Amino acid sequence: MNTPVPSPNPQWLWFLSRGSGLVLLVLFTAVVVLGVATRNGSAPRCSPRFVTAELHRTLSLFAVGLLVLHMVTAIADPYVSIGWAATAVPFLSPYRTAAIGLGTLAVDLAAAVLVTSVLRHRLGLRAWRAVHWLAYLAWPAAFAHALGAGGDLRTPWVAATIWGSAAAVAAALAIRGTARRRLARGTRARLPSPSPGPSPRPQPGALQ
Repeated sequence: MNTPVPSPNPQWLWFLSRGSGLVLLVLFTAVVVLGVATRNGSAPRCSPRFVTAELHRTLSLFAVGLLVLHMVTAIADPYVSIGWAATAVPFLSPYRTAAIGLGTLAVDLAAAVLVTSVLRHRLGLRAWRAVHWLAYLAWPAAFAHALGAGGDLRTPWVAATIWGSAAAVAAALAIRGTARRRLARGTRARLPSPSPGPSPRPQPGALQ
């Protein structure tokens, strides 16, 4: 009598999916922080601005490959039921509908930013910039997905990764806001003061 060979434990799919998702959040965070630094001129002085912009684009492309791995391993995991349609249309997954749906929304927004970046020269700077603002909506969706999709926030390194990413984005936005306020104050300070108008003429019969 042949002894049945036990099937391999597919738990590695979960670890690969969750691990790639957390690394993806870190990459996405770095992309957003570099994008903010490029726009407000707060990139490190030791590197030219074009180096920061090129690193921003390179990490974005690397994140696309990691995103494919994350989605494939999540779909292939037999312990959850997500479905391929849920990778394109938000809130279709029967498993943790809200969390997975927010992840899909982040993917859709990021895809729109990526496609318009590739077609930037054809679309024009104004259209590209308008769509590029979607990255600021994609990151909160990805963050909420990371919070709710795994259920492992009690693991210290997982919590540190997720909340550390939030702190990095918050710090970048705070620095940008401070830089914009300083720029606005400097612009007002450089504006010429209004010249005083002519002195009013004394009225006839008025006391001198």
